[in-house]
Amino acid sequence: MKDEAGSAHLCEAIVEQMPDALIYADRQGVIRIWNGGAEQVFGFRADDAVGKSLDLIIPERLRSAHWKGFQAALDRGRTSAGRRVRTTRAVHQDGRKLYVDLSFGLVVDAGGHPLGAVAIGRDCTERFLAEKVLRDRLAELETVSRARENEPPAAGDPSSRSRPAASGDDG
Repeated sequence: MKDEAGSAHLCEAIVEQMPDALIYADRQGVIRIWNGGAEQVFGFRADDAVGKSLDLIIPERLRSAHWKGFQAALDRGRTSAGRRVRTTRAVHQDGRKLYVDLSFGLVVDAGGHPLGAVAIGRDCTERFLAEKVLRDRLAELETVSRARENEPPAAGDPSSRSRPAASGDDG
């Protein structure tokens, strides 16, 4: 019995002390576990999140798609993402929009029937926005480059001069 109690305590300590957000929601999408990492990422204390719907952190415009995917995962017994991490939108308690890297999984009973879903995540807002600036700049440069490729060379442009073909003859 002591080992079982010790294991249960260790599991609880790991969940609570891990730096990433860990959220478990039952089949109805009601939050049942909300660790300290989730408090840091989303701003809601566990007392304010446990017992509430996942809608608490899902932007309103994404809720319909979320619930459709949530139910589909429960019905098929697996998530569509497998073990991949997805970057998704979320809402902080203070109303800020977040980008969060999340991995999802189903928690199943001994018979393999889904009990609910678990997500582990971290705030990636700064990285995502910095990468977006780079993606936008790259797209802009690609557009300019394509436009230049389609322009006739300007008179006197040294790049418009034809280069002699290389020959195998040195002399």
